[in-house]
Amino acid sequence: MNSKLTPRFLIIGLVLTWAIWAIWPTIQYQGLSDVELESLREEGKLEQLESRTIKQGLDLKGGMYIVLEVDIPTLLENLAENMDGKFNQSVSSVRDQLRVSPEADSFNLFSNVANEKNLKLSRYYFDYGSSNEEILSALGEEAEDAINRVLEILQNRVDQFGVAEPTIQKQGNQRIIVELAGVQDSERARALLESTALLEFYIVKDVTTTNELMIKIDQVLKGDESIAAVTKEIATQTSDETSTEDDGTVSVSDLFGESDDAAATDSAFVGQDIFAERPFSAMLRDLGNTIGVPAKNVYAVRKMLETPEVQDKMASVGGAFLFSHKPQDYPTVDGDVESIYSLYLLEDQAELTGGVVEEAKANLGPQGSTSAGQPIVNLSMNSDGARKWAIVTGSNVGRQVAIVLDNKVHMAPNIREKIAGGGTLIEGFASIDEAKDIAIVLRAGALPAPVDIIEERTVGPSLGADSVRRGTQSVMIGLAIVLVFMLVYYRISGSIADFALIWNIVMVLAVLASLQATLTLPGIAGLILTVGMSIDANVIIFERIREELRKGKTPKAAVDGGYDRALTTIIDANVTTLIASLVLWQFGTGPIKGFATVLFWGILISMFTAIFVTRTIFNSFTSRKGMTKLSI
Repeated sequence: MNSKLTPRFLIIGLVLTWAIWAIWPTIQYQGLSDVELESLREEGKLEQLESRTIKQGLDLKGGMYIVLEVDIPTLLENLAENMDGKFNQSVSSVRDQLRVSPEADSFNLFSNVANEKNLKLSRYYFDYGSSNEEILSALGEEAEDAINRVLEILQNRVDQFGVAEPTIQKQGNQRIIVELAGVQDSERARALLESTALLEFYIVKDVTTTNELMIKIDQVLKGDESIAAVTKEIATQTSDETSTEDDGTVSVSDLFGESDDAAATDSAFVGQDIFAERPFSAMLRDLGNTIGVPAKNVYAVRKMLETPEVQDKMASVGGAFLFSHKPQDYPTVDGDVESIYSLYLLEDQAELTGGVVEEAKANLGPQGSTSAGQPIVNLSMNSDGARKWAIVTGSNVGRQVAIVLDNKVHMAPNIREKIAGGGTLIEGFASIDEAKDIAIVLRAGALPAPVDIIEERTVGPSLGADSVRRGTQSVMIGLAIVLVFMLVYYRISGSIADFALIWNIVMVLAVLASLQATLTLPGIAGLILTVGMSIDANVIIFERIREELRKGKTPKAAVDGGYDRALTTIIDANVTTLIASLVLWQFGTGPIKGFATVLFWGILISMFTAIFVTRTIFNSFTSRKGMTKLSI
């Protein structure tokens, strides 16, 4: 091989190796049976595998498509501090116009009606500005905030529903689209989405009570064959972690506050011995103020906590375990990171519910305070909430209070002192964005306007399976015809183009898997179009090479001349298609975006394979001594 081509072959080899590595989890996932899927789920490996696969859209997998709409007219009424007949007529007029034109902007309609009726909005919205323009702008921000709160609620509820990779996104300024792939129980889904969010404040139990309960749980689960089956595989994987004291994980002695001598004894347990002796606590990690559960162990821990014996033990101490709403990454001893959920033991009764929260705003701490310049959340409550909050904080100084939305702990700050008046300052956020997220959670307990399901479609799994089958058939048939044509018409050179075409498809799928993109039926159409565009570039190049050969040039000179002459044409044609795909991606939604994504990456990769890969192969052939004829 020509030494000058070595770097090019090295690049091609690395790219192809990466493509196989990226697409292999999808191939592996598609070949799993239901029994194997359940086994991986029990071992905590399924979520990790699914995160590396190409997701199937609603039209391929089946499921539910739901459009929700925030009732903006009701929001206008709820935010008004004063109403009269003229105001009520204006809001009713907006409702009537929205029935005729559902896509119309509610605030534009309200502004037009206010101008027609000479409505002075400052009479009804005292705290939102003096002019109609200022008030409408402020009301628009309130509407956006309402939608953000709905999004937070829906995300929490869909997570509990157990839907893999749900799609929840805003559409315009008053609608939300929810796609639940694989869900067929429409009644349960409707109940899930339409129910009101439950925001609660719980006191976290002290460390002593938590440690004693974990000892009891270990004793109850010890020797349980079903639990042993769940933990067997995890034991094999985590034996090194549980026997290492400096890797950031917790030893069994750390969890129970035992002595150093006991710790040395515990370190003698390895692998399955630890899991057999202490099946529950061996799944956990020490995070300082809280207990951690690695993401891979969450399924097993949940299964343990759901057993009747463990439920009885928790009932005896009057508490319940709840997980944090999302994991955080923690470094391990080998320099990697591990996703870990926090686990809290809470009192069995909530001290307060979200109905008492009147306002929660995120901002930066004022100058001169201990939190100056730091992200904080200012929380205010109504009179009843303020009275109860003063009692709760006064009797639990030094303890943690968990902020729970839909049975998930969003944070658990410490109570420093008794808080009277209901005005509460929450600190300790990593960024202002995190503070804004918590403020949305705190406000989510009482929505300012109802949310209605205005559209609902259910795609059956048989239809989705039929779409996958037909889509796959269309790709395979189209690909086979193109491959045969290239072999017949361009002979050996056609086989080079076929090689590039196959790898083009593989690399497009690899990119989709790496981007965690969702493949839809329009995406399959984009893949088929990519096949045509890819082979089109090779046809242009091959025809130019033939023209050069007719002029009597040597194979090497013909290849160089053919690629040089075809390059400008290929770039022009593909760049215009790239621009079109970017426009579709920017302004399209749903299936159109899926088509644009596949087309964009397909065109880029086809240029790489047609210009770089095939030319490298041709150059390796034509650089050989004695090469006098090119099969094309």
